Amino acid sequence: MTSGAQLERTQLHRLVWAAIGANGAGGVVVFSFLAFLVPVSVGSGDARGLIVRNAIATVIFGPLALWFGVRWGRRRAQPLNEWLQSEREPRADERRFALRQPLDFARVSGTLWALAAVTFGLLNLDAGATAAVIAATIALGGLTTTALGYLLAERIARPVIARALAGDPPELPVSPGVRARLTMAWTLATGVPVLGILALATAELAGNDASSGTTAGAIVFLACVGAAVGLLAIVIAARSVADPLAALRGALGRVQAGDLDTEVTVDDGSEIGLLQSGFNRMAAGLRERERLRDLFGRHVGIEVARAALEQEVALGGEEREIAALFVDVTGSTSLAARRPPREVVDLLNRFFAIVVEVTDTHGGLVNKFEGDAALCVFGAPVARADAADAALGAARELAERLARELGEIDAGIGVSAGRAVAGNIGAEQRFEYTVIGDPVNEAARLCELAKQEPQRVLASDAAVERAGPAEAAHWRIGDPVILRGRARPTRMATVAG
Repeated sequence: MTSGAQLERTQLHRLVWAAIGANGAGGVVVFSFLAFLVPVSVGSGDARGLIVRNAIATVIFGPLALWFGVRWGRRRAQPLNEWLQSEREPRADERRFALRQPLDFARVSGTLWALAAVTFGLLNLDAGATAAVIAATIALGGLTTTALGYLLAERIARPVIARALAGDPPELPVSPGVRARLTMAWTLATGVPVLGILALATAELAGNDASSGTTAGAIVFLACVGAAVGLLAIVIAARSVADPLAALRGALGRVQAGDLDTEVTVDDGSEIGLLQSGFNRMAAGLRERERLRDLFGRHVGIEVARAALEQEVALGGEEREIAALFVDVTGSTSLAARRPPREVVDLLNRFFAIVVEVTDTHGGLVNKFEGDAALCVFGAPVARADAADAALGAARELAERLARELGEIDAGIGVSAGRAVAGNIGAEQRFEYTVIGDPVNEAARLCELAKQEPQRVLASDAAVERAGPAEAAHWRIGDPVILRGRARPTRMATVAG
């Protein structure tokens, strides 16, 4: 990032050259036009001495005015320069200095041109009405030059304005907007020369002493200047609008492509700056929404989060065919007694990481964590015909991975399948998505018994019978057992081989 001191030097250099270029070119154009206009006003015979007198005054006044204007502009910008060199956040008054810098530039230029109009008007008082014509011409030329200088200064000051608005973008326009810039560009850069052409044509119709060739030359000269300056002013004004819009369009494309960290620089105090800061607020809102979506998905599961975001959320549920997998750590009480709490938490997190990964791989949902146990559901919230296949396959893989990768923990795994109610349980103010039904209870009871089995995995015959032939071949159904809290017997299945 460019330092404030370097930015201050760069901007000062560019503003000085903008002042010299705009006002110097304006002075040359105005004097050249007066060289055509004076003969029209006083007659060709009396024009030579008047032109020489004004040429000498221009050579003296022009450099002095530029020197004084640069010093005056630097003095007015001193508080702004001190802020830039300090490398700190701007105060409110310093922010205002930055935003009004183009206007200050135009104010200095306009004041010196007004002084020039008065000076040259007084200098040519002996020429009668021609003095007023010369003063008016200088004033109109000064308006055009000042307008062009403002547009140049507004473009040069954008990096400083961007730094000033970085921490506090505008809530209301604080500088001339698009309509004002374009209107000013046309009126002062094109309208003023057209007004001069109209004045020359009127003088010709009224009958002046100058030749028709002199008048025609003045009109052609003014028309060419008006076309050139008008085009330059309109291009600068249009770019002050088009460049920020092009940056916004590019940033919008990056956001659409998924880059939510995109931001644009707020470097304008008009409605364009409001649009830039509005885009940044929109991007920040999208980042916050995506963060909440990610956090929500981590808490309740991606599928549950997607369903909640896409559908109307309401209490209650629907009955559907599901498979439930319950996994619980064996001897968690003694584990907590033997190890420090932080180590126990780290161990459980490694345990749950494997549970989540295996469940996700098989298309299930880890519905809830219960201390050192987890309930995994297959077939809800997204229905699937192979829920039993997925749950049984996940149980086999989970048992294998826990034995291979986490020997410090022993866990039982129970699987069941059948009809259950899946939906939102709780109150309107706070609820959670869960699955309630006999398969869930049966999976929990089988998990308790599995802790005594060598393979640490048990499934119900209902789950195996609902599985396809390929998955069912991995299981061997045994004798019926009455599980705790149940009246009907359950035939337990173990992993074959």
